[in-house]
Parts: sequence; structure tokens; C-alpha cells
Amino acid sequence: MILKSVLKRLFQGALVLMLAISLGGCETFVESTKDIVSALPDLPPSVDNTPVEPNWVQVTGYAPISLQAGQTEQHKVLMAMKASKLDAYRELTVLVHGQYLAGTTSVKDMLLQNNQFQGAVAGIVRGARVVKSYPIQTDVYATILEIDLNQVQRAWQSSQ
Repeated sequence: MILKSVLKRLFQGALVLMLAISLGGCETFVESTKDIVSALPDLPPSVDNTPVEPNWVQVTGYAPISLQAGQTEQHKVLMAMKASKLDAYRELTVLVHGQYLAGTTSVKDMLLQNNQFQGAVAGIVRGARVVKSYPIQTDVYATILEIDLNQVQRAWQSSQ
């Protein structure tokens, strides 16, 4: 019976000792975590509401009037106006999204045989506005578009 009591006390003492070591380790872990967190740099605020000056860029699109399909001169002018506006949007899309270029070059017997390349552009442009649409000389129509690049950047960041 005495042996049983001694073993029980020894077991309880070992259990208390293991519990004390475990809790001591937790305190060390908590303290080291606090040290790590305090050493981290402060992060900037996630939302910056400071107003940014507009960064306007302009592009110009052109279209010939006489080459447009139409029965009258006025109809050809209207078609050239639309074509010049679309050309300006294409230029703006290149500015915002970039242009894809693909090319091939063939050489035979150290002589250049064929050299071709083509470009493509695709993208959505929102927020552009027509600054001016006007004829140049007698046969070309031009349209100037502008867009705030800061607005484009904010829209892109909010979509991410």
C-alpha cells in the first residue's frame, strides 16, 4: 500500500513537472511571437484617398474621306468621321494595353527571301472622351481622343 502511494505521488509529481515545462514553453513561444511582430515594418494604409492630378494623354486617329463607301460626299464624310474615331480608339488601346507583334524572316543561301510582320491589339478602353473631330485639308478626317491614365490605373487595380 505504501509503495502504491509513493508511486502515485511520483506520478503526480512527474505530471506537474511536465505541465510546468509545457507552460513555460508556451510563454517563450508567446514572447518570441511578440518580438517577431514588433520587429516587422509598419505597412502603409491599404486605401490611399489622396487626390491625384490627372495624367491626360491624347491620341489621334485618321481616315481618308474619298476612299469611304458612300453615295454622297456628306455620307463619305460621316463614314470617315466614324473610321477616324475607331482608329483613335485603336491607338488608345495600343497605348493602354500594348501591341502584339508577330514576324517571320526567311533566308535562303544567305539571301533574304521573305520578311513579314503583323501587329494586333485587343482590349477594353473606358473613360476616353473625344476632344476634337475635324477635317484635315480636303480628303482626311481626324479625331482626337484623350484619357486619364491615372483613372485607367485605378480601374485596373480595383478589378484585381
